[in-house]
Amino acid sequence: SGKSTLLKSIMGLLKPSGGSVRTTTPRSRIAYLPQATEIDRSFPLQVRDCVLLGCWSAVGAFGAATRSLLARADAAIQAVGLGGFEARAVGSLSSGQFQRVLFARLLMQDAELILLDEPFNAMDSRTTAALLDLIHQWQAEGRTVVAVLHDDAQVRAHFNHTVLLARELVAWGPTAQVLTEPNLQRARALAEAWDDEAEICHSDEVVAEPHP
Repeated sequence: SGKSTLLKSIMGLLKPSGGSVRTTTPRSRIAYLPQATEIDRSFPLQVRDCVLLGCWSAVGAFGAATRSLLARADAAIQAVGLGGFEARAVGSLSSGQFQRVLFARLLMQDAELILLDEPFNAMDSRTTAALLDLIHQWQAEGRTVVAVLHDDAQVRAHFNHTVLLARELVAWGPTAQVLTEPNLQRARALAEAWDDEAEICHSDEVVAEPHP
């Protein structure tokens, strides 16, 4: 319904088919966490190296990690509860552990605007609580966190402003004013509505018609 597309458009990964997307935050100060299904974990990379990728824009492809950066990376790994996992291969981690690694990488980016695409999807409650603590920390530091979520209770508890999307903009503003039953009903109706622009499906099957 356009939520992931919106985040990718903000990052400049997609070009809008109409209109424009503008931010007051420089691209270098925006961090983006895509959905877990879009990340290839088969690459032979250790946890510390994955976290250090958060400094890519500052260090470059051929820059060496300084002692200061290594210390920051280890501190970020500790902050997400993975102390002792620095040399573990990312492919050996559970889904929850890997998501913690990605949040540690976000810590390294030190961004002003943080975009999270379904960050708690298929996460256990303990991991979700730990990552929400990090989001609260970012909010307290004055950073802007934009998250794509489908859990109304999480949105109400942890985010004070909400954009409700369902094929189109349903409502935007303070969360308590957006997540009302009428708005939610309208969103559900739009999500289930017939799509007049859907492609026509052609069947190769031969249908036998009865003779008159």
